Amino acid sequence: MKRFLLPLACVLALWPSAAQAGISLHIDIGLPVAPPLVEVQPGIQVVEGFPEEVFFSAGWYWCRRPDGWYRAASPRARFDWVDRRFVPGGLARLPVGGYRNWHRGQPMRGPERRMDRSGIRHDEHRDRRPQP
Repeated sequence: MKRFLLPLACVLALWPSAAQAGISLHIDIGLPVAPPLVEVQPGIQVVEGFPEEVFFSAGWYWCRRPDGWYRAASPRARFDWVDRRFVPGGLARLPVGGYRNWHRGQPMRGPERRMDRSGIRHDEHRDRRPQP
């Protein structure tokens, strides 16, 4: 009996598929082969007129979804989930929803920004003046 247990234990320890288990999350967005890109900040471009926020930065295409960030090496490739630690800082700090269906020359919009009567932009979470 002991003669069979040692070889069996060695086989199980060296079995690569049994030792590696993981989950892979990815999405397919359906970008055109050469999507029109517009620079919104130095080093960050957005796909113009696309219904989702898709950016190009640091040599990758990035898409923000409610469950996190995804990236792809090319616009037609599969977008794989990326841990937030690996998302470029400037990209991660962009306000959520500000660049959906965005077009060249359009000001950034979203719930995080508003403009008062004098034309000055304010961050919603910072500007808490009482209303008259």
